Amino acid sequence: MKWEYLTTRQIDAIDRNIPVFLNIAAIEQHGPHLPVATDALIGAHFLDRLDDALTDTVLVLPQIKVCCSRHHLDFPGTLSVKHATFLGYVTELLQSVVDAGFKRIVIVNSHGGNQAIGQVIVEQFGADNPGVTIGLVTWWTLAHAELVAVNESGPFGIGHACEFETSLIQHIAPHLVQHPIPQELSYVHTYPWAEGDMLRGAQGSMYRSMREISGGSGVVGNPAFASAAKGERISTIVVNRLITVAQTLGG
Repeated sequence: MKWEYLTTRQIDAIDRNIPVFLNIAAIEQHGPHLPVATDALIGAHFLDRLDDALTDTVLVLPQIKVCCSRHHLDFPGTLSVKHATFLGYVTELLQSVVDAGFKRIVIVNSHGGNQAIGQVIVEQFGADNPGVTIGLVTWWTLAHAELVAVNESGPFGIGHACEFETSLIQHIAPHLVQHPIPQELSYVHTYPWAEGDMLRGAQGSMYRSMREISGGSGVVGNPAFASAAKGERISTIVVNRLITVAQTLGG
């Protein structure tokens, strides 16, 4: 069920133990071939499919599209808010959900730049609301084990506007993909302890702008291995994991 499409009476009649899902995404550059809405399209797609699968046993909040993308601001089209702004906005939004009596919340993240502040939201909101279950899942970590088997581009091939994200947009919104699609690996190396990709986490963290890590291309990884069929496979894997999350939280 989509929160914004229900009447106040319909919402009032819902079991307050229902899992409530919120996607946090991004509007930011995704190389020369993908739309700036890539992360938002992917996050909305996953929750649409979750809603289709579980119908009246999940409640989906309105998506938050513009989030924390300051490291992409060198590229036109990127929109961003400060971490403190995002923290306050999401916390107040979720507080209204809890004030309405709902007790089980899952934040579904579809943008790497949201991970750190997303964890802060979970820790702060959870401490401030005893008795409320709140969690955060990022789609590529949630389905990590299965996605490793899908990856063909190898180390550093999965990052941004890459094999996976390009495949997903080819599946979700092929009319928005611009050709030609980049056909080579784009990744600027740095210290070994600070290197990794979506499936192979770094040992530590170090700030680099997207212009720095991509060498100015806006792409981190290798989109040459992308396909619509692979995007459909990734979608099925991730949605199945989200269904499991919802079912474990269901009242």
